[in-house]
Amino acid sequence: MTTLQSVPALGTHPASGSLPSRAETRDQLSRATYDLLVIGGGILGISTAWHAAQSGLRVALVDAGDFAGATSSASSKLLHGGLRYLQTGAVKLVAENHFERRAVSREVAPHLANPLTFYLPVYKGGPHGAAKLGAGVFAYSALSAFGDGVGHVISPAKAQRDVPELRTDNLKAVAVYGDDQMNDARMALMTVRAAVDAGAVVLNHAAVTGLRFTRGRVTGADLKDSTDGTEFGVTARLVLNATGPWVDHLRKMEDPNAAPSIRLSKGAHLVLKRTRPWRAALATPIDKYRITFALPWEDMLLLGTTDEEYEGDPADVAVTEADTAQILDEAAFSIKDQQLSRDLITYSFAGLRVLPGGPGDTSKAKRETVVTEGRGGMLSVAGGKWTTFRHIGRTVMNKLADLPGHPLAEDMEPMNRLPRKLPLPGIANPNAVAHRLLVDGPAPGPRMAPDTARHLATHYGSLAFDIARLANEHPELAERVHPDAPEIWAQVAYARDHEWAETADDVLRRRTTLTIRGLATDDVRERVEKLLADRD
Repeated sequence: MTTLQSVPALGTHPASGSLPSRAETRDQLSRATYDLLVIGGGILGISTAWHAAQSGLRVALVDAGDFAGATSSASSKLLHGGLRYLQTGAVKLVAENHFERRAVSREVAPHLANPLTFYLPVYKGGPHGAAKLGAGVFAYSALSAFGDGVGHVISPAKAQRDVPELRTDNLKAVAVYGDDQMNDARMALMTVRAAVDAGAVVLNHAAVTGLRFTRGRVTGADLKDSTDGTEFGVTARLVLNATGPWVDHLRKMEDPNAAPSIRLSKGAHLVLKRTRPWRAALATPIDKYRITFALPWEDMLLLGTTDEEYEGDPADVAVTEADTAQILDEAAFSIKDQQLSRDLITYSFAGLRVLPGGPGDTSKAKRETVVTEGRGGMLSVAGGKWTTFRHIGRTVMNKLADLPGHPLAEDMEPMNRLPRKLPLPGIANPNAVAHRLLVDGPAPGPRMAPDTARHLATHYGSLAFDIARLANEHPELAERVHPDAPEIWAQVAYARDHEWAETADDVLRRRTTLTIRGLATDDVRERVEKLLADRD
């Protein structure tokens, strides 16, 4: 194995925008008074910061951990209309979800999303019949204006050609529909980048230790940088609590008597090696309301999800043996045993859905966004779903514009005057990017491997050319991080210098796919940590 030379912080093409140091960012956050301080770097906080910066507000965003470090990188990786919502008659909601899904996957981030065909198997004795599901997928595709084709029903034999591990015993028919898929951590990170490009100042690994008050109003926060212990503060005219599962924790900092506003549902997933290629996903009905997914994702197979109420510390959420057994048992309804061997599991993860407070089964609860204002004037936003992250950002901005006294309205551009489908950085046709990377290749030296070129194109879009440039200028960075993964060392240096990566987990779990592939070995982790430590 070639030893990486010490690679200090790298200057790249001017368009790629080197980041200021953490000390510089802390100083910038401490000296200014911001219009809006967003606490929480999950996709809701990120989206709000992006829209607020677009509107002309002076915006700061902080997170106690990494961007998308919790719930927002623990989703089912789908941009979807919500097929199950049709059962409750939520036709308008499905249509709105489809609008957002198509906007993101076709105009906002086509380099980060890809269409995915879903097969919904109908088994003898199952919770739904073929006629009902056939009508359902037709209606679902109609609400998407047939942009993904017409929902229809096919034979088991045809479905098995695309999903060779499909269980065909007692399989009567297969309903077909279309949605989209993404890498949620990469999508969130590109949205952070968009917020910064629009003027926001951001810092991860900075935990709130207390709120600042002026005459009873929340006017900022005191923070501690977890990388070196530095304490600092941010002053703002308005503070937005977008801390996801921790939203009530921050509300109690504002008001110790604040009543609980949310409840949590745990969703666990398993990642497995695939035994054979899959050209479609499976969405298998478990009962009247629940569906279990088997999704080809990042050359792997993603199984899940569970949906159970969670009452513990959000920081302790984890996949249990019971979760693993449930996911494998439910997957076995439609997948052959050889694909469900525990030996194929490379990774598991669990996230917490934030649901409105109240009684009832969490699987039937609405995935709606709740915006509340506390007694100290802090706004809290919670809930929603990945597909509608842009809509949620606009919703919060409209709430800001309508606050009593309109404290920010005169300083911000109305949402209806801003571009509705502003693209994320790197927007490009990923096929064209991959072709360019293969044709141009590093010179001198061997050409880029096809799997690496495709990986870079679908995770960075046109920004992949900056990474290729690093590999050209530093040949040791053109080598693979692990022989069984497409990632190269230039991505680690790029994550360090341009994507706010501070820890090995930031790189291995969220900037790359090495952890989910089961390839974050001790040796890989040690070498990543060394490269991260070589920053200026």
